[in-house]
Amino acid sequence: MAVHVKNMKELNKALQPVMVGMVDKMAERVEQTLNYFLQEYYDSYDPVYYRRLYDFLHSVIRTEAKVVGNKVVASVYIDTDSMNNYYEATGEQIARWANQGTHGGTIRGNNTPHVWDDTMRETVNNGELLKLAVDYLKSKGISVRT
Repeated sequence: MAVHVKNMKELNKALQPVMVGMVDKMAERVEQTLNYFLQEYYDSYDPVYYRRLYDFLHSVIRTEAKVVGNKVVASVYIDTDSMNNYYEATGEQIARWANQGTHGGTIRGNNTPHVWDDTMRETVNNGELLKLAVDYLKSKGISVRT
């Protein structure tokens, strides 16, 4: 269906639903990748001295895309506030250690990922999200050249 646009305001309004869908898909990909690396983190070490609670494994939050001003935004993050059961460590510290590739700040597992940095490398830095955005726009009939 053709959309007739007379000005920038109408163009913005016409593109908003497409942009919301595109940002949702991109946030979903980041969430999937972050969950993958969290699972790899858990798989890299088998604790001997404590029983896992799995709060960190289930701490990823993804918000739905929404229009904020003239932008469409979504967030993917680790909810460090939900990790309050750890002995002598905050949720923020646990997340920092996981991004440093350690368990408890000192123990390296087998092939322990750097959870957040690896997620960024596999989504943003390698162009995966850009490719996803271009493919999404093309699927909606928007001509995109790269």
